[in-house]
Amino acid sequence: MDSKNIIIALLLIGVAVLGYLYYESQQTTVKIDVPGFKLEAK
Repeated sequence: MDSKNIIIALLLIGVAVLGYLYYESQQTTVKIDVPGFKLEAK
């Protein structure tokens, strides 16, 4: 692989990670965490 292919691969990985983080931030989650009981719903 030459340096051009490595740069393209890194950019694609960066876009994928940012897209995933954006998707996760848009999900509405309800978390209830008290001693002895934990509820997490999406």
